[in-house]
Amino acid sequence: MTSHRHLDSNADHQLDPKEEKRLAAAAKEANRLPELRLIMLGWRWPGKSLTGNTILGREEFRLERAAEFCVKRETEVDRRKITVVDTPGWFSAQTTPPDYLQEMVRSVSMCSPGPHAFLLVIPVGMFTETDRARIEENLVQFGEDIWKHTLVVFTWAEILKDKSIERHIRREGRDLQWVLDKCKRRYHVINNYIFGEHPQLSQLMEKVEKIVAEEGGIFTLKCESENSQSQAQAQNHCQNENLNTVVKENRELGARPKQNSSCNSLRAMDVDSPQSLVEGVSQ
Repeated sequence: MTSHRHLDSNADHQLDPKEEKRLAAAAKEANRLPELRLIMLGWRWPGKSLTGNTILGREEFRLERAAEFCVKRETEVDRRKITVVDTPGWFSAQTTPPDYLQEMVRSVSMCSPGPHAFLLVIPVGMFTETDRARIEENLVQFGEDIWKHTLVVFTWAEILKDKSIERHIRREGRDLQWVLDKCKRRYHVINNYIFGEHPQLSQLMEKVEKIVAEEGGIFTLKCESENSQSQAQAQNHCQNENLNTVVKENRELGARPKQNSSCNSLRAMDVDSPQSLVEGVSQ
């Protein structure tokens, strides 16, 4: 008799599935960040800027020519402010100029009090040791802590066709594995040709919020002396690797598409003046 009463008691305390769903949604909303500040990092071609446009839901970052300065744009998505800073893209066949590196680091000050995440845009396709070295030499400018706040975003995913991103990652070998291991295997796949109600954007934002929760807050730059030491070490490492790597001068991250009908159809955008250092400057 007692066991029956115990079972009945448990049944009384079981929540209706709809109520459980409502409570889960309420808990998620309570932990939801009111604002997300994102910095785009990647190569010098439209994949990075196009991803920024996808997040904003409109054509804000110019694709016609590569940016030489950081550009900041803002929007509101589902009652939440989203700030996106696009940075100068780096080259595949040569080291990044010092003024470009300084401009990339300046992106952090444009996301005061600090960015929630860095989105490292890597197009799906061939990934080599040179590509890995280029990522290392550019991200080291921010200090080692940047990896704790970095999310790899794979673009041009249509190249995969029926192949999963996990299979692609395994087949690319140790160089891509190294990058993913550095950022705790945080990655996301996005389709750059869907604007507006994008089915993958909510998942991307959830992953950013998870980074913030796991790392205990936003990214902040450490003192310049610490950064300078880590930069020198990484640059020496990359220079030694480059001596053993044959680089084609006109190679741009493998044989990937640089433009297509979607990119060509994007209209030219008005840009800010080079003197505007608060909201971003002209490309």
